[in-house]
Amino acid sequence: MMPADDTEGTITVKLDDLLHARRMTLTELADRVGLTLANLSILKTGKAKAIRFSTLAAICRELECQPGDLLGYEG
Repeated sequence: MMPADDTEGTITVKLDDLLHARRMTLTELADRVGLTLANLSILKTGKAKAIRFSTLAAICRELECQPGDLLGYEG
């Protein structure tokens, strides 16, 4: 069996770009969606292993974006 990093692509998180475009801080977004700054930071840095659909929906609501604007795939 091949190691996972040789066969799987990577999900990228473009939260930093969206925040910059909307002139919003990570702290402000955390307050608006009800997440801790630490958890949102883990998502922003791409270290999160999962995201709840409700969290994704809340982020998209506040940033006025679609999930595809926030997440990308590199194969």
